[in-house]
Amino acid sequence: MFNRKLNLIEYAEPTNCPLRIVYKQQYGFRARVMLKVTYSMLLFVLFRCTPEINTDLQKNTSFSILSGELTASSIILQCRFANSDTLINYDVEGLEGSGCFQVSEDSSFFVTRQTEWIKAYPEGDFIIKRYISDLVPNTRYYYRVKALIINNYDTVYSSVGRFNTLPDPESPRTISFAISTGFNYEKFYGIDNRVNEDSEYPPASVTDKELGFEAFESVTDLNPDFFIANGDVVYYDNPQLMARSLPEMRAKWHRYLSMPRNKDLCLHMPVFYLKDDHDYRFNDCDTTDVKFAEPSHQLGIQVFKEQLPVTGPDNRSAKTYRTVKAGSLLQLWFLEGRDYRSPNLQEDTPQKTIWGKEQKAWLKQTLLESGSTFKILISPTPLIGPDDAYKKDNHTNVGGFQSEQNEFFNWLVTNDFLNKNFFIICGDRHWQYHSIHPNGLEEFSSGAFVNQNSRPGRKPGDPESTDPEAKISTPFIQLDQWGGGFLYVKTFMDEDHPSIRFSFRDVNGQERYSIKKASKL
Repeated sequence: MFNRKLNLIEYAEPTNCPLRIVYKQQYGFRARVMLKVTYSMLLFVLFRCTPEINTDLQKNTSFSILSGELTASSIILQCRFANSDTLINYDVEGLEGSGCFQVSEDSSFFVTRQTEWIKAYPEGDFIIKRYISDLVPNTRYYYRVKALIINNYDTVYSSVGRFNTLPDPESPRTISFAISTGFNYEKFYGIDNRVNEDSEYPPASVTDKELGFEAFESVTDLNPDFFIANGDVVYYDNPQLMARSLPEMRAKWHRYLSMPRNKDLCLHMPVFYLKDDHDYRFNDCDTTDVKFAEPSHQLGIQVFKEQLPVTGPDNRSAKTYRTVKAGSLLQLWFLEGRDYRSPNLQEDTPQKTIWGKEQKAWLKQTLLESGSTFKILISPTPLIGPDDAYKKDNHTNVGGFQSEQNEFFNWLVTNDFLNKNFFIICGDRHWQYHSIHPNGLEEFSSGAFVNQNSRPGRKPGDPESTDPEAKISTPFIQLDQWGGGFLYVKTFMDEDHPSIRFSFRDVNGQERYSIKKASKL
């Protein structure tokens, strides 16, 4: 049965359309533009017939679509098929089928790029994923999934997502992003109430439990170019809901990605993901089995790449450290802090490392090659702090990895990065701060994403901190018991001069602290 569709958002383009195939594969840019205009006119004139969509099936199908690894010309698109977003035994049941991604420069999908059909099968956790290249810089794109569900021949569609490709390397276009860490599902929902049992900040309200983390909505309202989830996105080791096996680890991501506010954010912007200890194995872990054998080092890496659009489906061995250039004003470096590290309890010598030789050499080389105005290092763990004195797993910790920190900081100073607009943004710590090292390097900690997972920070001079002698200065440090939120960063031209602004926000998007810095170049 066919009918005429006027709702062009749900326009279903036949796979045997010769004009579409010619447009995609055979003609140059000018011819493609002419074909696109002609094609759109034909659609209006002919009111093309399209398959009728089964609305009952649509209601009983849920798609978690998201995009990641945005550049000026590429992106990774991902979708998980599910029966619904309803939790059954703390999990979201997958749904077998096949799907393809459609990408268009207009929300009506008159002219689309369509990938091949991909199977969503149980062994792959019902996830389909594709790397999309040859995109135009600084352009708005829309995407969706066209799907067939097993044992049903009707076509269904996901919601429509969108993204803007980054500008070309010479463009001084304004870029903004939000970043956070510590997305603790169990504390937010009151499954783990060890900290907030008698506090003024109880588990989420009934409404927030239905919608998910409040800060997702606040980030979406700001409409940044992208969001960065800087590690500890899920907690495999939460004692109230432990995950050590593959199904248990997958379920943690299903819960996180099925939150309505998170799904809405992912429709509006791409997300860059990094992992830290809790979403890799367990608290303060390394590659060894000193604390627990499960989840294993390899399983932690496998699930991270499977569940998120971090590496393409055809390149599972790809490194998870990478750099992204966003126009002429900004370049970001995303570091991998778990895969290559030495054992935490190893003696702190120049050979002890979090990053590994290869990553560290790549980092130095790409920093030296960068011509971007502002350079931001995104690290899942802090490099300046202050942090808790008892810890041994990051660059601030005595007996941890201070030798590597000292060597890297000396290299930065020697190569004049104090005058090259270099900044560090870290995750892991549950409080927000802006710290300045005695040598002048600056670090911003985004703090925890939810109030229930936040805590007061360690101040310089605190005998229980990594800076008992108060050598570090902190223009801002969160000292409230409940201070969840995120860091919002924006690069822009201010009267023809490049500038950057760092703004700490609470879960409702209200500003706590802001600082603007003009380029030193």
